[in-house]
Amino acid sequence: MKILVLNSGSSSIKYKLFDILPDKESLLDKGLVERIGEKIPGHKEALAIILDKIVSGVDAVGHRVVHGGNRFKESVLIDGEVIKAIENFSELAPLHNPPALLTINESMAMLSGIPHVAVFDTAFFQTIPEYAYMYAIPYDLYERYKIRRYGFHGTSHRYIAHQAALVLKKPIDKIKVITCHLGNGCSIAAVEKGKAIDTSMGFTPLEGLVMGTRSGDIDPAVIPYIMEKKNIDANSVIGLLNKESGLLGLSGISNDMREIIKEKGRNKRAALAFDLFAYRLKKYIGAYAGVMGGVDAVIFTGGIGENQPDLMKDICKGVVSAKTKIFSIPTDEELMIARDTKIIVNKD
Repeated sequence: MKILVLNSGSSSIKYKLFDILPDKESLLDKGLVERIGEKIPGHKEALAIILDKIVSGVDAVGHRVVHGGNRFKESVLIDGEVIKAIENFSELAPLHNPPALLTINESMAMLSGIPHVAVFDTAFFQTIPEYAYMYAIPYDLYERYKIRRYGFHGTSHRYIAHQAALVLKKPIDKIKVITCHLGNGCSIAAVEKGKAIDTSMGFTPLEGLVMGTRSGDIDPAVIPYIMEKKNIDANSVIGLLNKESGLLGLSGISNDMREIIKEKGRNKRAALAFDLFAYRLKKYIGAYAGVMGGVDAVIFTGGIGENQPDLMKDICKGVVSAKTKIFSIPTDEELMIARDTKIIVNKD
């Protein structure tokens, strides 16, 4: 089955074309169309460029959708009801769901004779227990506005957990692992018996670890304090915490860990950014190891997770058992989306 995977942003569409067979998975083509809204008028024109490149037929399309709220616990075949739900959840992911919807609508029009499947970043974390996803705020805020921990990077965490089971040579329902997705955006998940039981990102991707430009965990009282001192509104503060904080804000140099490591020996702020990043990650690993009563492995992925093996091993020292395996696995969210798409298409 030839499956086209589309990962759409507001100004770009990344794609991969797979041939998924029972005994073999092949990547046939991949690419990125950028500058939508500038050189390329819109998502329709971007899709036309992609489809012109793909000479072989497509049997199904898998779409990455960031937010499925608390409704979608797994990937689904897209119909009118699903499209409406994705649109409703755009309020929770205004930067991600709308461009995904644009791509879904245009691709369903251009490839109307084949099934389309939505794979949600949030779906993997719908197994997190209530006491882990709830915030200690008035309960009616959850009932009325669905304010809770949703988690993100779920497709990556799910892929890594399944790959870890292969490396450990154990069934996934027999292992406990901590998966760490560390790139410009960073998140960590506790996965027990193949199910997520906790994760660091929350109502938005801002919560949790220190990231490239995101602050991660912060006292919420800091927000009105910054508003008062800088005479700015709440949206401006959220922009500051999302785009001007993290490694970039601390170091004043870069959001790229490679630059931070290069400079930390001679720049105190770079050293502080590095130390705070490592400390926050270590705290989360220790907490999740404690919650699960020990873990079989800690797995790292993403630009930082795959390219800083010594740092990752140092972070794990003293917080997990000496028997715990520590290794990195390159993530492949698009392959996970393709696999899901095949399963859903065959089932339906």
